[in-house]
Amino acid sequence: MPSRIGRYVVRRRIGAGGFATVWLAYDEQLDSPVAVKVLADNWTEDHHVLQRFVEEGRYLRRVESPHVVTVYDAGTLEDGRPYLVMTYADQGTLADRLEVDGLTTGQALEVVRQVGAGLQALHDRDILHRDVKPANVLFRTVDHDIRAMVGDLGLGKALDMSSRLTMVAGTPSFVAPEQAQAEAIDARADQYSLGVLTYLLLAGHTPYAHANLSAAAEPDPPPPLSTPARTFPTAVEEVVHRAMARDRGDRYDSVTEYVAALTAAFGETSNPGQIAEPWLPLDPDLTQPGPRPSPLPVAAGQQTLPVRPRRRWVPVLVAVLALVVGAGIGAAVALAGDSGDVRLSDETGSVSVLVPDDWDRAVADDGWVPPNAPEGHYPALSVGGAGDWNDLDSEAEGVFLGLFPGDTLPSYLPNHPECELSDDPVGDASGDPSLTVVSTGCPGGVTVERVVQVASNRLLWVQVRSADRATANQVLDTVQTHGL
Repeated sequence: MPSRIGRYVVRRRIGAGGFATVWLAYDEQLDSPVAVKVLADNWTEDHHVLQRFVEEGRYLRRVESPHVVTVYDAGTLEDGRPYLVMTYADQGTLADRLEVDGLTTGQALEVVRQVGAGLQALHDRDILHRDVKPANVLFRTVDHDIRAMVGDLGLGKALDMSSRLTMVAGTPSFVAPEQAQAEAIDARADQYSLGVLTYLLLAGHTPYAHANLSAAAEPDPPPPLSTPARTFPTAVEEVVHRAMARDRGDRYDSVTEYVAALTAAFGETSNPGQIAEPWLPLDPDLTQPGPRPSPLPVAAGQQTLPVRPRRRWVPVLVAVLALVVGAGIGAAVALAGDSGDVRLSDETGSVSVLVPDDWDRAVADDGWVPPNAPEGHYPALSVGGAGDWNDLDSEAEGVFLGLFPGDTLPSYLPNHPECELSDDPVGDASGDPSLTVVSTGCPGGVTVERVVQVASNRLLWVQVRSADRATANQVLDTVQTHGL
């Protein structure tokens, strides 16, 4: 992990794809978290990909809308790779939400409204998105409300260019037929994708499951939106189907017209500009830079959509992950233990742990800045069999210990979508109060999260990743704090 990108201090990796990696970083001058998107190094010689990356920043910069991700800055790394500094979506994406739970009808309509406003802002600037889907709908906390934004214009295209050069691209289940056929497209292609997104939010599944763009080029009429278990007014079904008309001439003239028709068909709406609770708990701690919070259970009497979670999840608390700000190789204090194990300590001697001797390949001992205390620096230790041991998809083993301020145990612990199953949290009050969650079926085997109340105003965060539960338990049993 780089320590800096330009003038921005890197905190952790948010995500990575085939073309770029996105980092959560901190703008020290403006005292604000930002997302920094960096082109992958294997594409620096591809002029077409490089041009698309730069154009994304230019397109986003041209649009002034609260529902479109903002680009604040751009630059080039020493190795020639460009990067974009953008809005940090602290509440994750719509795809994340649908992994966890469905939406109420009012929430679904509000998402469509806000996404529609973002798309219309792009269209007003003669820009097409061309890849509207849940993963490209981002959420951000603004003044205690949750705002939906359109992001990732990697496939975006200026309307004046679309008639001269059209690249076959898009997500098959969401792409308009004319786009899949490489025809010259207009704003009605994005409207089609928004119609598919609406269908997904209301029905709980997409109308199509196209395996490729060839199938998307010749779609059958969409199936009925209503089912015996979930019915909608006929007018709603007609509006959504019109937005997904195979012939774009049969669609609405604009996204704004479509959203207005959908709102009128429902006859009732949530408050404009605000997603209805209980979309997320509006706890200020949950908006700190870090993992996205999970939605609260839907209140009694509210109807949710039948979007089924794929795996069990444990709700996330605050942004306290195994992130060590000083990620260099440290000179941790090492003491020999039994059976060749090694006890390592942070540079202040505040925390220590006994680990197998093959875990100390990458050690960072110079502390961290907890996201719930961005103004402070606290003792922390990261030890792993590889430098990337705490990446979501890494199979390497390791342990992280970090002190951070707090006078009570959290109610929730970080979730692990990369794991197959997470057990219910287990509390222990026999010694220092603690809360522990064990996740299994992870890329490397087992992941354990634990928070311990080690002093009246201090908590200790522990994360262990190991090949098996026995090793994780042995490491957990050797964690110690000193001087508290």
